[in-house]
Amino acid sequence: MAESTGAIYTAAGANLAIAAAKFVGAFLTGSTAMLAEGAHSLVDTANQLLLLVGLKRAKKPADARHPFGYGREVYFYAFIVALFIFLGGGIFAIYEGAHKIEHPEPITDSTVFGVHLSGFWVNVAILGFSILAEGYSCLVALKAFWAEKGEHGALTAIHRSKDPSLYTILVEDVAALIGLVIAMTGVVLAHMLDKPALDGWASIGIGLVLIGMSIFLMIETHGLLIGEAADPDVVRTIQAAVREEPAVQHVNEVLTQHLGPSDILVNLSLDFADDIQAGEVERTVARLESRIKAKSRNVTRVFIEIQARKAHAAGHAPTDAPTGPDAAPPGSAVPA
Repeated sequence: MAESTGAIYTAAGANLAIAAAKFVGAFLTGSTAMLAEGAHSLVDTANQLLLLVGLKRAKKPADARHPFGYGREVYFYAFIVALFIFLGGGIFAIYEGAHKIEHPEPITDSTVFGVHLSGFWVNVAILGFSILAEGYSCLVALKAFWAEKGEHGALTAIHRSKDPSLYTILVEDVAALIGLVIAMTGVVLAHMLDKPALDGWASIGIGLVLIGMSIFLMIETHGLLIGEAADPDVVRTIQAAVREEPAVQHVNEVLTQHLGPSDILVNLSLDFADDIQAGEVERTVARLESRIKAKSRNVTRVFIEIQARKAHAAGHAPTDAPTGPDAAPPGSAVPA
């Protein structure tokens, strides 16, 4: 979480400075692409503040109304961020771009404190500064993401990640860099070809990038919001811990769910040997809970149900198991 918080602060500071520069450029030159980019950076800054609010609220201790804590606040605010990108960034940019295409106006020069400024070079300078600042923010977010992703590819790591605050910042920064390249292309082509409408098309391109990114983030955050199982590696670790107990004859079921990025709930249904005394059952359960938490640092709660294998099978109708690389590992019913 520390890595994601640092990346958020870096991104927020960079985007606030970039937004101010872009709005000044849009005011001086009348560039629609610059205005769309300014709105994009302003929305990004607000989004990063929302993520910080989510991270802070997620740390609230459990209470009577929320006995499992507030960890999912992060997921809620990440979903709101995705909606803000869609509405505040993407739709606005497309609207402004369409307006500029219908009513094209050339980029205007301006005079500041008696100094004549070329509108074209003002936009180029501001976009160049923005690319440098956004590039630095992206490198910070990429470094934090790389430290967390392990051996998986980027898209797989995002899909498996339970910390949306980290990959949201990275995706935002990548989209921002793409948007800046589009804006620079639009400004340069509109000037060189003397076609102001190209500035509007650049704004529409920026809007489409933002909408695509927001839909991607909404899909990724949706699963976390409604409850996702722990990573298959964590499930395998739990099963391995259970196998170390000779008193356990069968693992009926392993159920896990993320209550937050670093808060995993584990429910186990175990079939113990019939000749095990009650006191030994209690000691085994205590050892299992301690061992599971020691091996999986994000496991915070472990509930163990003692149930005969046949009774458990009779009470649970078969369901379709997920397939593919993210399917739960085989052995939800593994003999000790």
